[in-house]
Amino acid sequence: MAEKDAEDVEFKRETVSKLLLSFFSEDKTKLSGDAALLMAAMLKVFVREAAVRSLKQAEAEDCDQVDVDHFEKILPQLVLPACSPAPFIKASWSSWKQLE
Repeated sequence: MAEKDAEDVEFKRETVSKLLLSFFSEDKTKLSGDAALLMAAMLKVFVREAAVRSLKQAEAEDCDQVDVDHFEKILPQLVLPACSPAPFIKASWSSWKQLE
């Protein structure tokens, strides 16, 4: 089986839609096709970033292959910015002040 190029790998829109819909609290909530495509693109970037950081962690530890332990070590770097809105708020506020 030939390996796919990294550019060819994508999340299916239907899979992303089902994943997002599972988190909605109301059954009436709808998800547009564009929103699903955007989320699929964001997931692709997130997964790529996790892979690259895991590879760098493995290289820093002189390992020949990436293991789950390497991913677990970099995971806080990926999750932390999403948990803390302070940098986003600060950047947004400075952008807003420039518009005035």
